[in-house]
Amino acid sequence: MNPCPCGYLGSSLRACRCSPDQVSRYQGKLSGPLLDRIDLHVEVGALAAEELLGAAPGESTAGIRQRVVAARERAVSRQGSSNQALQGKAIDAQCQLDDAAAKFLNTAAARLGWSGRSIHRCLKVARTIADLAGAQAVQLTHVAEAVQYRRALKAT
Repeated sequence: MNPCPCGYLGSSLRACRCSPDQVSRYQGKLSGPLLDRIDLHVEVGALAAEELLGAAPGESTAGIRQRVVAARERAVSRQGSSNQALQGKAIDAQCQLDDAAAKFLNTAAARLGWSGRSIHRCLKVARTIADLAGAQAVQLTHVAEAVQYRRALKAT
């Protein structure tokens, strides 16, 4: 979704013309429980036409697909299902965070006001990031990256 009704809040291309009240009302249309059910919250900034057209080609879709298939196979062979399908205690069993990663996640969850559902979603994403990296255990770096994918909308 756009960050505001005009779509330019935080953009370097154009100035936002929305009042703070308009932005708040617009963003308030999405309830917390709905946002809790979305695994990845990724901010994608607008690019100028020159940047978009002049960008170097990225990784091929086939290469990405190979990594994703391998990560999914790791998850299924380890736990009998994809990471997304993990529930309750199975999430904790498959993630088994060390003290530093657990402390980081607890601090982030407290500061961001996350629900239990948000924490579990973050853990499943962290487990997937670890699988994509070929790591056996979920490490602090995987948790930190997963936290970044659950950032809240910014109202200013």
